[in-house]
Amino acid sequence: MIEETSVTLPVGIRGGIELPASIEHIELKTSDGLTLVGELATPIGRTPVATLVTLHPLPTAGGFMDSHILRKAANRLPAMADLAVLRFNTRGTSSPRGTSGGDFGEGITERADVAAAMAFVAERQLPNPWLVGWSFGTELALKYGLEHPIRGAILLSPPLHRTTKAELAAWAGNERQLVAVIPEFDDYLRPDAARLRFASVPSLRFVAVEGGKHLWVGENLTRRVLSEIVATVNPAALPLPIEWTDGLRDPS
Repeated sequence: MIEETSVTLPVGIRGGIELPASIEHIELKTSDGLTLVGELATPIGRTPVATLVTLHPLPTAGGFMDSHILRKAANRLPAMADLAVLRFNTRGTSSPRGTSGGDFGEGITERADVAAAMAFVAERQLPNPWLVGWSFGTELALKYGLEHPIRGAILLSPPLHRTTKAELAAWAGNERQLVAVIPEFDDYLRPDAARLRFASVPSLRFVAVEGGKHLWVGENLTRRVLSEIVATVNPAALPLPIEWTDGLRDPS
């Protein structure tokens, strides 16, 4: 008699794959009376090592909480790196999750949005929060991050359009770590120019990504960005796996 066994074949980690995580739809309340929609992804059955508070690209140019790097961070990093990932739409921004109240504030009134996210982190006692901004989101991280008890900020494709010299220099000599991930072929700020702009923060960890572009399109660049995030907040989880055998998230 031949005994049949069940074998789970490995699945390549790429594209929109959704690894196991606990998913919660959340709402954030701002000090000026708005409701922001969002989602919290956490490891299943484990306490997260750290928390990523993500800040999405420019909403007037198509940025939202589902912008692909942030969505893939939420889909993969709770399982692969024991991280909690908080995503939300800033004011006036829409996604399949819904539309946040208010109107786009040019990075000014969004100060209250960052504060609402950090208040949620404190209320839930989520550990070791890091801001992870992408493009416009890096402006919010740089302008308002130092107002909150964060471990640091990770900047993906920072344009430095809205951040003043004084706001940037304020990060110098601060115990909170600043990491800038700069694509070689960025549309707004390439590595050579970025080194000059960030010279006022000598403690900055500067990562130039060969072949990278502002939108980080392609699995190789996605993996590189996620690896740089994990290298900062939980390096023990590196290298990130390229296959998964423990099942996938039920999309229902």
